[in-house]
Formats: sequence, structure tokens, C-alpha cells
Amino acid sequence: MPIDDILLVVEDEMDSAVNYLRSEFGGIRTGRASAGLVDHLKVDYYGSPTDLRQLASIATPEANLIVIKPFDPTGIKDIEKAINASDLGINPMLDGKIIRLQVPPLSIERRQQLIAQLKKMAEACRVTIRNARRDGNKTADKEQKDSTLTEDECKKCKNSIQDLTKKFEGMVNDALAAKTVEIQET
Repeated sequence: MPIDDILLVVEDEMDSAVNYLRSEFGGIRTGRASAGLVDHLKVDYYGSPTDLRQLASIATPEANLIVIKPFDPTGIKDIEKAINASDLGINPMLDGKIIRLQVPPLSIERRQQLIAQLKKMAEACRVTIRNARRDGNKTADKEQKDSTLTEDECKKCKNSIQDLTKKFEGMVNDALAAKTVEIQET
């Protein structure tokens, strides 16, 4: 396997880990209304779990309000059940054919809990990145042992993998810092 292929595989794994972390961070409540808080919810719609974003339009007309308008008004009760069953801690208010979610401000204690949760999620992402580095290094060593790569090429590959690791860990740290600031300022 050429060096470029090894690096491509490692970079793809690291990139998908960071993208997953960012999507998970989007679902963390910050005291500010965001469609990301509810669009991942699964609604039991006619017996099958369906993403809320497939069943309704989600809007945030105000900083602390989420409005959910189902495409099919008969599914409003199912959406309400899914919101109540979730761990959002927000009670839905039915208003005819729409659901309103008033996002309350966060207490200091809750902010600290959320920041601790963010740190755990970021560390899990870093572990995934390091595992991708380990796998890439093993592949480079195997290719050197099989005489596909020279010793210098193997070292160059490992250095490139380490550079990718630093780059993606930096992205994790940046995402964590941005989300932490977002939670503290609301």
C-alpha cells in the first residue's frame, strides 16, 4: 500500500471522528434555541422510528424558542411524545398545528455539567484519532516489513501521520473551546 493510500485512510478516519463530534456538540443544549437540539430525535411514526426533521419543519424565530410544524398534522401527538421521552428537559406546548419549545436559561450548575460532558466527548474523539494513528503506523510498519516501503519512507509516513494527528486534535480542541464559550455566555 503506497504512503498516500495509508495517509488517506488515516485522514478519513480522523475526519469522520471530528465530524461526528461536531454533530454531537450540535445536539447539546446551550440555553439558546437551535434546531440541532431536536432534529436528531426519533419519533415513532406509524410504527417506525423516524427523524423529526423528516416529519416537520423546525425553526428558531427567537433566541429562546423552537417552533416545530409537522408536515402531517396528525403526527403532532407522536412528536410531543418523542420530545417528552427525550432528555432535553423542555416541555412542549401544543398550539394548534405547531409545537413550541421554550428553551430556559441554564443554571451555573447545569453549565458545569454540560462542560464536563463536552470534555468527555472530546476525549473520546481524541482516543479515536489516536487509534487511527496507531492503525496507520501499524500499516506502515507492515508495508516496510513486506519490503513495499523503505525505512525512510516508513519514517516519512509515520511523521505525516503524526502531523495529521496534531491537526485533528487541534480541531477537537477548537470545537471544544467554541462550544464551551457558547455554553458559558448564554
